[in-house]
Amino acid sequence: MSKISTDSVIDTFSELGRRLATPDDELMDIINSERYHNAWFTPESVLSAVQANGEMLNRADLETWLQRYPVQNHQPKNIGLILAGNIPLVGFHDVLCVLLSGNNTLIKASSQDARLIKYVLDLLVQIATHYQQQYSFVERLTDFDAIIATGSNNSSRYFDYYFGKVPNIIRKNRNSVAVLTGNESTEQLHALGRDIFDYFGLGCRNVSKLFVPEGYNFNHFFESIEVYNTIIHHHKYNNNYDYNKSIFLVNRDEHLDNGFLMLKQDDRLTSPLAVVFYETYSDVKALNDKLSGLSDQLQCIVTSTPLNTSNQIVDFGESQHPKLWDYADGVDTMEFLTGLR
Repeated sequence: MSKISTDSVIDTFSELGRRLATPDDELMDIINSERYHNAWFTPESVLSAVQANGEMLNRADLETWLQRYPVQNHQPKNIGLILAGNIPLVGFHDVLCVLLSGNNTLIKASSQDARLIKYVLDLLVQIATHYQQQYSFVERLTDFDAIIATGSNNSSRYFDYYFGKVPNIIRKNRNSVAVLTGNESTEQLHALGRDIFDYFGLGCRNVSKLFVPEGYNFNHFFESIEVYNTIIHHHKYNNNYDYNKSIFLVNRDEHLDNGFLMLKQDDRLTSPLAVVFYETYSDVKALNDKLSGLSDQLQCIVTSTPLNTSNQIVDFGESQHPKLWDYADGVDTMEFLTGLR
């Protein structure tokens, strides 16, 4: 690719965005069939992910994003990608970055999310055939110049061992949190429900913990999210709810329960499925300092409260709708890829 921000590139990926934002019958068949391969990938969840990625690829944002990066005139590098599979199309942004940086990618897809990413790239090739030469799916990564790997804290140790000698981005566990003041409207708390329940809470951008002022009354919160109660009918979510509830009862752990979500006061960031931890604060400045100290563990913060933090801050209901420049772990993937020599 001679220039990353050419009109043809913008045309191609904005057209891909249009097709994802308004799926045709063939794509809807794929969306509806994913549940047979991964029970967490319900039609509603997959459609939400597909459309969110489509909306991300809008012309204005593509132009704004790509003008930040240099013209590509170097020999393309082979970039190995190890994709996660916790939510639908979770690895698409990494693939996008490699293609738009003018490099080639070797994709090791998760077995949990292998079909959808392949179909989206097939759509891309329908629009611009030359991209077919820039990617391939592999079972084993070899002959790569750099690596981008996403996994857990445990898998990151293996990634460091195997790939530490080449340029790399290795991602670990991250969590997202929400900061409440007690003055939130019903609409804001209802939107917060999307940040908690979208994709059943399986994503790193899902809110797993609330920071609330001392003496906070959760009644308004529970009333505002009641509309999400149908989530309990999903058998895997229900199994997690029942299991964690039984643990709390056996251990006599104090918790709040509305029949489909439990809240437990806990200092940790990572809560089990169907559970959101919470922690109280008395001073916003002290809370800001605490969040700054946790910045390397946070993906984003959902709040309407001004905070001085390096982490991405998003409005209620927007955690699962990142912009093209909202990089995972705050690491600029495009800068990494365009800087390879």
